[in-house]
Amino acid sequence: MKKISGLLLVGCSALALAGCGADDISAPGADSITVNNGSTTPTQSPTPTPTPTSTTVVAATSCPSTGGVTLTNDGVVTSPEGTWRVCTLPALINKSSALPKVAGVLYRLHGRVDVGCDGGFSAPTSGSPYTTTTQSCLDAGIGTAAAQLTSDTNVTLTVDPGVIVYGENGSGPAWLAVNRGNKISATGTAEKPIIFTSVENVTHQNGFGDTAQGEWGGVVLLGRGLVTDCDNGIATNNVGSAHTCERETEGSANPATFGGNDNSYNAGTMKYVQIRYSGYSLSPNKELQSLTGGGVGTGTTLEYFQSVNSSDDGSEWFGGAVNFKHYIAVNADDDSLDMDTGLKGNFQYLLLLQRANGGDAFFEDDSDGNETDKPRQNTTVANFTAVQSGNHDGHSDKASIMVRGNTDINFVNGIVYTPSDECINLSNNAATKSDGPTFTANSVVMTCGGTGPFLGTGSATAAEAKAMFDAGTNNNSAFTSTLASTFVNGSNESGVTSYSNITSLSSYFDNVAYIGAVNGTSDTWYKGWTCDNSTANFGSGQACTALPTT
Repeated sequence: MKKISGLLLVGCSALALAGCGADDISAPGADSITVNNGSTTPTQSPTPTPTPTSTTVVAATSCPSTGGVTLTNDGVVTSPEGTWRVCTLPALINKSSALPKVAGVLYRLHGRVDVGCDGGFSAPTSGSPYTTTTQSCLDAGIGTAAAQLTSDTNVTLTVDPGVIVYGENGSGPAWLAVNRGNKISATGTAEKPIIFTSVENVTHQNGFGDTAQGEWGGVVLLGRGLVTDCDNGIATNNVGSAHTCERETEGSANPATFGGNDNSYNAGTMKYVQIRYSGYSLSPNKELQSLTGGGVGTGTTLEYFQSVNSSDDGSEWFGGAVNFKHYIAVNADDDSLDMDTGLKGNFQYLLLLQRANGGDAFFEDDSDGNETDKPRQNTTVANFTAVQSGNHDGHSDKASIMVRGNTDINFVNGIVYTPSDECINLSNNAATKSDGPTFTANSVVMTCGGTGPFLGTGSATAAEAKAMFDAGTNNNSAFTSTLASTFVNGSNESGVTSYSNITSLSSYFDNVAYIGAVNGTSDTWYKGWTCDNSTANFGSGQACTALPTT
């Protein structure tokens, strides 16, 4: 069960949120911008990093050309940094388009924005046409029963380095859906990251502050990888006609479907990207994350990503096969990294930093109630540093790592610092105990509190969890941490022997000789492209509450 954000939908009803096409959106006039007044986030303390004020932004005179769809010029908005031209994306991006970096321009999502039309379980052909389920496409007469798709729409949305895109909830929550058969190319740089954020981050209205969250939806990548826990079809663990499993994006009133037979599926690129203040509720108990992947495959490039203050998970991955390096989640109000429904994943270099006394688990490894579904989840998480300094008793996962469902997960070269809470909860709710979850750990050190490092729930016991942990090499569940600057390895961390051959687990991994995500003060991969807040100061000189001016 996910947390309810407490925010209310406005305009169209929640049942119509994904069906509000361009004609349904009430856009502001040419000289003003409407601010969503639905937020109830209280005023918070300022961030520790000063906001740069040397450059005053001046709004561009017009919206740029995208080379594809036409942007709507929705006037000027004022922020602490100056004034900006607001250029609104249409509800459907039906042609490959680019969002260029232009001084004084912000790009706006007003409600759900679709990149292309869903092409189905596998790419449609003239011999096997497909009636799309994407409502904005049906509204536009694309992919209907009378005009079925005979190929993927193959739309690519390109976002240039330094671009800022903000979500403003209109008839429904603002979110970006990259549908099956289409791509995103959001490739920032260390000097010019791409930022997806909220209108409140721009205007500082509605009580916006350092702990704001849940102000818009997020980014959703939909692919054709294998998934379990089917909403449609059956899961068989076979790449072929027998496996027909598909799922719908949690809470979406109109379909946002994912799943297929292709674990190499390419949904595009997201690199040097921040997603701030996201996680708006699509329906009760079902919120979007900063970044959601459904059936995403290994053809997708995912590197250097920062989630800031998601009201749900930092990111969540439903099935498929994901390779991801340099992942940062700060202040996720649920889990820092949630992995479900048959995911085959490889993650390396993770900073999971939760606010004191907030958030749920660092990792939730799940598919509870569907333990016999195939493929089982089999994910390796390597070189991670997970920090939660306060007490968050009463959270639903009961410990800082939740392992349950049809999960087999590997933890390698990890640091867990949660001195007020239990570290690992092994939860077996399978009808047959042997179908329950497992984990392995090698070169993992933990600083734990509560009743001890391990919990067992359902039919699992704390002793079973301890036995799984102790079976690995170079593990320590009573570690004395010397982390510096919140997440940088100190002398004790540097003294731990790392896992000797991580590339044997996957050729995707770098075979490094240290544990944790940051190997001492000279290792600064996290610096420059990130933003800073009261939980984590990365030394980037940019507060998360502020917008870059260049």
